[in-house]
Amino acid sequence: MICLYTAVGSAVAVIVQRNGRWVPRLALEGLDTRCLAADPARPERVYCGTFGRGLWVSNDAGATWAPAGDGITSDRVMAVAVSPIERAGGYGIVWAGTEPSALFRSEDGGKTWHACPALTRLPSAPTWSFPPRPWTHHVRWIEPDPIVAGRLFVGIELGGVMRSLDGGLTWEDRKPGSQFDCHTLRTHRRAPGRVYEAAGGGYAESLDGGTSWHGFDAGLPWHYLWGLAVDPADPDTMIVSASPGARQAHGPRSHQPGDGEPPAGASAFIPGAESVICRRTGGGPWQEVRAGLPAPQGTLAYVLAAHDAEPGVFYAAPHHGAIYRSADRGESWERLDIAWPAGYRPERTHALVAVSLP
Repeated sequence: MICLYTAVGSAVAVIVQRNGRWVPRLALEGLDTRCLAADPARPERVYCGTFGRGLWVSNDAGATWAPAGDGITSDRVMAVAVSPIERAGGYGIVWAGTEPSALFRSEDGGKTWHACPALTRLPSAPTWSFPPRPWTHHVRWIEPDPIVAGRLFVGIELGGVMRSLDGGLTWEDRKPGSQFDCHTLRTHRRAPGRVYEAAGGGYAESLDGGTSWHGFDAGLPWHYLWGLAVDPADPDTMIVSASPGARQAHGPRSHQPGDGEPPAGASAFIPGAESVICRRTGGGPWQEVRAGLPAPQGTLAYVLAAHDAEPGVFYAAPHHGAIYRSADRGESWERLDIAWPAGYRPERTHALVAVSLP
């Protein structure tokens, strides 16, 4: 059974398909949910980071939740990840990143945590700054390597991509060619050493495990990239969310009375927002994708996801609870029929994780 874990800002929604419709179950209501990760070996174990209430853990596919154990020193958890290959005592190694930037490691499913202080001792650390809150910065993304144990990539918003080769004990600073305004990182189990980055300045990737980086923006209409996903069956097919800038990607405000009606077929209209999905395959240029998606104007940046159980399938979530699915490697899309509870309307999706449950 395919399950979509979604952080919708004011809750976690666990969405499964029943009788042709997608049915969400809400949890952690009232919490500002920001990031999600599921254990690849036990996808019913899921972690959710919140802004102001720390990290939460579920061992039953989101039916019940409990706060993670002690050791994370900030209640603003902005990134979480589980290693697909490193395990201890039946648990995948879990990583949590916070605001201000700090990284923590757990080997017991989130019961206890150990800090990785060498990350914030890097030479570039004094230059890190998040423009909307310039007095601080945060770990935006954590990407454990799916092939090489101990290799780990961390994206700082705004600071760049940092690499550890020893499980977080020591760190290497950002490399030339990588993007400083890191938003999403991906790796691929069929592409050893390949790292993909979507960032505020465009797209970058490494083919040697993060030692060197190069950009590739040919065909992109804009260079402010947010979401990124790679076809599980083909490391050369990927999609990104592109916007003219941060304001258009994240929106100045929600739709207000008097703004007029959304365009026909739009999931919801956000004044000032503008985003598209772009697709790249076979080493060619990026190409805009429109089939089945809402108009760029009024659409916030997409959060994107894929998972191994559905080769060639992508999921995309802009805002207001809309989720789109592509079954042809990102070429065309269809909006999922989600039966949100009466009176409940998510504002925006911060995180989206697709898994296959027993």
